[in-house]
Amino acid sequence: MWKGNSPGCNQGAAMEGTGGELGGQGNWGLEDAPGLLARASLPIMPAWPLPLASSALTLLLGALTSLFLWYCYRLGSQDMQALGAGSRAGAVSGRPGGCSEAGRPSPRSSGESVEGPRTEGLVSRRLRAYARRYSWAGMGRVRRAAQGSPGPGGEPGVLGIQRPGLLFLPDLPSAPFVPRDAQRHDVELLESSFPAILRDFGAVSWDFSGTTPLPRGWSPPLAPGCYQLLLYQAGRCQPSNCRRCPGAYRALRGLRSFMSANTFGNAGFSVLLPGARLEGRCGPTNARVRCHLGLKIPPGCELVVGGEPQCWAEGHCLLVDDSFLHTVAHNGSPEDGPRVVFIVDLWHPNVAGAERQALDFVFAPDP
Repeated sequence: MWKGNSPGCNQGAAMEGTGGELGGQGNWGLEDAPGLLARASLPIMPAWPLPLASSALTLLLGALTSLFLWYCYRLGSQDMQALGAGSRAGAVSGRPGGCSEAGRPSPRSSGESVEGPRTEGLVSRRLRAYARRYSWAGMGRVRRAAQGSPGPGGEPGVLGIQRPGLLFLPDLPSAPFVPRDAQRHDVELLESSFPAILRDFGAVSWDFSGTTPLPRGWSPPLAPGCYQLLLYQAGRCQPSNCRRCPGAYRALRGLRSFMSANTFGNAGFSVLLPGARLEGRCGPTNARVRCHLGLKIPPGCELVVGGEPQCWAEGHCLLVDDSFLHTVAHNGSPEDGPRVVFIVDLWHPNVAGAERQALDFVFAPDP
């Protein structure tokens, strides 16, 4: 019997030599080389680094969690600092602030900020309520404005040609006069409605002598010789005036960018008598563009915005950023008659849709 030389015995011996640990004892031969090479190519992972790796991962996760919590705390702290103290400011509840025409009169004529921290606190609270209901997405500029972002002069209320009295939206392109193409649809719609709007003015006009009581629908004069009849006042429709001016109301309903849902939005007729003058004023915000449609423009009328003079033309629109310091004057003779324009507040073309929705929420008219 060939027990020692049988193939089974040789295979068993080979397996005995290679089946143990690499450091085991055994007789190794050439026939065992492939097995040894295969075992040597396996990665050698000592057991001791595993607990250390687990500890390092735990520490890393803890550090990331702490960093996230710190970031949330900082965000909340900034919001709380922006809230300020105080209650509701009158400028937000309906006064468009520093408004030159087609809005409620304001005691400010120089455009300084109103109720500073109190107003900022109210705006921040309303903005946070909006974000809880909807989202912070796209709210970067509005959030900085609510927290009192510095104005164009470096800080709110500094002297300059642009100083909105209530809300300065940062990083918004600004110029005293805005190109017509920026609001082409609304400009063309208003200009095509010129005959109907002029007829409406004829139906509500009066002698503007000042010796008789104000007719129904006309507001008290902003200044001597400056009268207005508003279809929308601080974001509120004036139903009786709209019924008396169906052509103008129909045009307003067709506009795409009319600020009809917040306190910055006004629309109506503005009348300036010969000799009347509205000295340097600034509007409440740079988020709007004021559209003037000339209805009756006698000689000697002038509009100066940010140091740039312009004049109206009958049947044509002029787009003005009234957050710039501006002056309105009628230097004509009494025989020339009043200057009449139809004024509509439009959104600035560079204010995004999400920002408009948020500002409509923050500056919504009081119920």
